[in-house]
Amino acid sequence: MKPDIHPDYHFVTVTLSDGTTYQTRSTMRGTEYAPEIDATNHPFYTGKRQFVDTAGRVEKFMRRYRPGQPTPGTEG
Repeated sequence: MKPDIHPDYHFVTVTLSDGTTYQTRSTMRGTEYAPEIDATNHPFYTGKRQFVDTAGRVEKFMRRYRPGQPTPGTEG
């Protein structure tokens, strides 16, 4: 193997949304990682449906594709 071409492989502390922490090794920058979605709150694992509207995306979709209204940019 060639020397000095491999990334730094160091310990990283992972903190889940429920407060659980564990230590693993990674090549990512930093020493801590806190994901927003993990197995403790993801609908696939919990069986619960969650609806999060980020930055009004639903309203934007409804404005663009509302039945009976012309789509912006297609008016004559």
